[in-house]
Amino acid sequence: MTKENDKSLESWIWDAACSIRGAKDAPKFKDYILPLIFTKRLCDVFDDELNRIAHEVGSRAKAFKLVKHDKKLVRFYLPLQPADPDDAVWSVIRKLADKIGEQLTTHLRAIADENALLKGIIDRVDFNATTHGVRDIDDNRLSNLIERISEKRLGLGDVEADIIGRSYEYLIRKFAENSGKSAGEFYTPAEVGEIMALIMDPEPGMTCYDPTCGSAGLLIKCELALETKIKAAGKKKSAPLKLYGQESTPTTWAMANMNMIIHDMEGQIEIGDTFRHPKFRQGNRLQTFDRAVANPMWNQTEFTEKDYDADELDRFPKGAGFPGNKADWGWVQHILASLGDAGRAAIVLDTGAASRGSGNANTNKEKEVRRWFVEQDLIEGVIYLPENLFYNTSAPGIILFLNKAKAKDRQGKIFLLNAATEFAKGDPKNYIPEDAITRIAATFKAWREVEKYSRIVTREEIAKNDFNISPSRYIHTGAADEYRPIAEIVEELDALEGEARETDKALKAILGRIMA
Repeated sequence: MTKENDKSLESWIWDAACSIRGAKDAPKFKDYILPLIFTKRLCDVFDDELNRIAHEVGSRAKAFKLVKHDKKLVRFYLPLQPADPDDAVWSVIRKLADKIGEQLTTHLRAIADENALLKGIIDRVDFNATTHGVRDIDDNRLSNLIERISEKRLGLGDVEADIIGRSYEYLIRKFAENSGKSAGEFYTPAEVGEIMALIMDPEPGMTCYDPTCGSAGLLIKCELALETKIKAAGKKKSAPLKLYGQESTPTTWAMANMNMIIHDMEGQIEIGDTFRHPKFRQGNRLQTFDRAVANPMWNQTEFTEKDYDADELDRFPKGAGFPGNKADWGWVQHILASLGDAGRAAIVLDTGAASRGSGNANTNKEKEVRRWFVEQDLIEGVIYLPENLFYNTSAPGIILFLNKAKAKDRQGKIFLLNAATEFAKGDPKNYIPEDAITRIAATFKAWREVEKYSRIVTREEIAKNDFNISPSRYIHTGAADEYRPIAEIVEELDALEGEARETDKALKAILGRIMA
């Protein structure tokens, strides 16, 4: 399929979403739209499988009977049979004319009942739901949506898994554009995920984990990076990655599973609060993985020392301590505990996580955790991202890289890269162009120093800077001040004001004793 066809599919998928109530309101209906497009793909693939069997047994009618008798002949068995067996399976949904919301809900629940993998994924939504006696999505709009989705066939011969997968991700991104701060719960900009996956450079058969997986985009990017690498090496096939994720929000968990299946990938996505109740365990410890990628919610304040004290999984080493009232480094500690002996991780964090507490004479818990990571030589590097990439904030963010088995010539050192200017203006957000993605990843992987762009710093230099690991501290671009985040400057001013208050207090105490 050409790039134009790819774009055509993206346009169609977004137009279908907008058919309910326009582009502005489309994100409000994502929980209806995503399962329907997913179901269309299931129906069309099921049709293809039926046609293959019909070719061998003589007719679609016989194929339907055979598949109903032995459901293992197809990946997903759909209990939808049109009156004319030669009609498309999707036509059962397309021809709904009365009580559409009610019947559609019944059909999707029947599909889930027949397929354990789809339980809780496509049967979660009630298309007949009401709020204060008014239908959330009435039958007229639902009929329009079904008709728009019916315009394109999404079978095996019509669209490759990676094309429909990319289009589905495009739809998720479009929802994120208009979802405000809630977008951060389910979407990380694709180019940030690509940089992380390229630098993680997973090998065939490796395990890859995301404890805050959202719509599973970061895990999918890792598998796509592996497939691209295998193709570039001239190989046709390789063992896929074993993908594991956990997500706390039920609708987002369902989105992640649909996203994986529509990409024709398999993985284990668990539901629940990873911080308090991580699902992947081995005895009284966490299950460990070869790679981890994550974009946890930034600066979470809901976790207290009780949450850290209650931990029985040895995630928070006594030497490191607890990170205080912001959980960023708590997540980093969880991810570290989830890595195997040679494990590596890429974690998206607020820029403040790289510098908070540094330059402050007072004790800062977050800085002490950061100090521990530096002294244990667990940090491979940090990338400083451009501003206004993320849909839930205009802050730039960083990618922190962990490595439990650094090469000998890289031990005791950290690679810093300031990508603050590597962006193009977009609407509504900036984005990192394709050539910049390649340049960032290649420079980091090679540990190549480039003036005003990247530097290798020693642990001793980090210690002299009071364990500030923000690339903006060490790499001065031509527009260093312009791209320095306001939050970072405010943190430093707060620290200086705190120190001034402590000094004033000490002086007053001394003067009080002198005057007494």
